[in-house]
Amino acid sequence: MSILVCGEAIVDLFVDVADGELRANPVLGGSPFNVAIGLARLDVPTSFFGGLSADSFGAAIRARLLAEKIDTRHAVATDRLTTISVVGTDAAGRPAYAFHGEGKADRSVGIADLPAKLDDDISTLVMGSYTLAVEPVAAAHLALARREAGRRLISIDPNLRPTVTPDIDRWRHQFSDFLPCAGIIKASDEDLGIAFPGIAHRDLTESWFAAGVALCVITQGADGAVAWRPGQEPIVQSGCPIRQVDTVGAGDSFHAALLARLHRVDALSRQAIAALDDAHLFDALAFAVTASAITCTRLGADPPRSTDIRIFSP
Repeated sequence: MSILVCGEAIVDLFVDVADGELRANPVLGGSPFNVAIGLARLDVPTSFFGGLSADSFGAAIRARLLAEKIDTRHAVATDRLTTISVVGTDAAGRPAYAFHGEGKADRSVGIADLPAKLDDDISTLVMGSYTLAVEPVAAAHLALARREAGRRLISIDPNLRPTVTPDIDRWRHQFSDFLPCAGIIKASDEDLGIAFPGIAHRDLTESWFAAGVALCVITQGADGAVAWRPGQEPIVQSGCPIRQVDTVGAGDSFHAALLARLHRVDALSRQAIAALDDAHLFDALAFAVTASAITCTRLGADPPRSTDIRIFSP
């Protein structure tokens, strides 16, 4: 079985100013792009659905996807330019983003661009980031989610980007439209604090369960992650002590690793998620936390391979 990742593939332009000199390093990125690479590196058959430009950046993105053995047959070719995200980091290594993306390739995907039929071996759709909330791509993803929700598991990472979607009320409304389609919600506590300030995670996840979600996993940075299921106490996995370089792509590596571990035990369906026992869920959390930690020891979004996780020692 395989996983289809839907969303943006862009260029992250890492900038640093020192002694009056500007240094810039372009790196291929975008949350869904990172998740797709993370899945492929963990030996999960993966395909990508998103807008890819005909410009030089778009050609580089397509080449990288193919080099990582990611199927691009569902990618949407367009003459629109590739989005550029300018990334700086603060003293703690946290990324700060400034997007140059209005009218660009990743946002231009519409309902007419949806694949007419998905292969039967696609068990799971992954969605997330700002393509959940900017048009016309948000409407296209919602239409795809509604069309496929009864047949495939859908995993969503809201991955909030306030610089792209500054109207949080509108974002919340858009996100709520996806909830009845989602089997898994993976989110960071930082994003939830922005989007749902003052709401306890237990109360928030209960509202998502009422909408139809089967599993919620909340990452907590260096403190690890917590998994919530309907009617059960949460499962907590602590973080790994590491020498951190930065946190860019850590959440994407976590999401990919979580799904990869569930894929390994054939648990990527609503029914399997609902029946997942504590031991298998704890194992999946530990695997995902480790993958995320490894990414934090590297510059930029560079998700680990299976061999990296096997030999990792914090």
